[in-house]
Formats: sequence, C-alpha cells, structure tokens
Amino acid sequence: MNLDLDSGILCRKEVACRSKYGKCATRRCHQLAGHPGSCHELPFLRELKQTHPKVAAKIERDSMMTTGAAWKSEQAGPNRILRWVMLLEDEQLRDYGIDMGAMQRQVVSKLRDKAAPYDACVEVAMWLTRLVYNMKGAPDLPDDIREYLQLFFGALPKENSTCVICRKPLPFMLFDEARRGKAAIETCHKDPRVHSAENVGFAHRECNIAQGAKSLNEFYEWIEEILRRAKPDRFA
Repeated sequence: MNLDLDSGILCRKEVACRSKYGKCATRRCHQLAGHPGSCHELPFLRELKQTHPKVAAKIERDSMMTTGAAWKSEQAGPNRILRWVMLLEDEQLRDYGIDMGAMQRQVVSKLRDKAAPYDACVEVAMWLTRLVYNMKGAPDLPDDIREYLQLFFGALPKENSTCVICRKPLPFMLFDEARRGKAAIETCHKDPRVHSAENVGFAHRECNIAQGAKSLNEFYEWIEEILRRAKPDRFA
C-alpha cells in the first residue's frame, strides 16, 4: 500500500490551524484538486461527522493523536498529543512546555514509538474510514466518498472488515457498545511501533489488550508456544 498524497490528485493547499503546534507541520486540504468551495482537511469523514459523529471523532483522534496518559503528571507525559509533534527533538519540545527528561523512560519510549509524520496520519484516517464503511451494518457509503477512497485503495472487498488480531468480523454496531469510556472496538497496530495505513486496523478491545506491546507475529508465536505446552497432542 504505497500512497502518494502529493501525486496531484488532491488539492493540498494549506488549511488554517489554531493549535499551538501549528508550526510543527503544514496541515493541508485533501479534497480532490480543483474542487469547488472551501478547503477541508479530512473530506472523507464528512458524512460520518453528520450521521455518526463519535465514530468520525474516533477515526480522527486515533489517526492523529497519541494515546492518552494513564494518569496526569509530568512523569506520565501529555494526555494525547499530535503524533508528528513527537518527531521533534527534546530541545524543540521544551519550547512547547514538554520536558521529556522529566518523564519515565518507558513513557518516553512509548511516545516516540507513536510518532508519525502528518501525511502518514492522514493516510491512516483514510484507511480507517474505508474499514468502517466496509463493516457489516455500516451506514451507506456516499458515491463521492466511495470514488474518493477507491482512488487510493481500490474497490471495497466483498468480505466485511474483521478484527486485525482474531480475524472475526467487526460489526459496525460495536461502536455503540462503549461502556465507562471503554470502547468495544479499538484502533490497533500490527507493529505497535509503526503508524501507517498498511499497519493499522480495528480490533476487539480484548484482542488489542491481549496483543499488548508485541507485534502481531510475535503475539501469534507466543500463543502458539502456549498451545504447544497446553495441548501437545495437537502438535504431535
């Protein structure tokens, strides 16, 4: 999956950004080149923002932001931050009030692992949108958004979207089953240290927790080792 957002297909004009991190990356319009009207950064989320705003917000948040800190303190690090900000050097981050030296080593490592360039984050948002529309029970996909996504990923497959980890189907209705801030569907990474469209997908919450910090291949090998010990007859 090799996307090229600068191929000339997209507008790519600069869009306004009010974030204090605005100088860290130029945020751009991703409507098709020559579009009428105003520019928009994530036009493929237009319909979901109207019909299922929480799902659209999840796609935008998970593609653009790091995960939240488990507790609030300097040692815990920022509670969500734009992924491309974490590409800055420690000295540059101090200009934004972020002191990496005050944080625990594992927190710094986690934040650095979740860093990603702006374009990669946009590509992830596009890919997650495609996966959502391909779920069983998903809302109808508007023709213009279908054509837009097909330019980058081809036609939607006949098979519905599945959990990246256990490979069982992920029905759209699971987005409504969040309880006490815990979603039934989570964004996951085949390799937790790479944030790109080809490495990202959705998973059941329990599957994502089970995978933990392992890569998907490491996780499968770990499960296989357990099964070999627990069920040796099956591997005889």
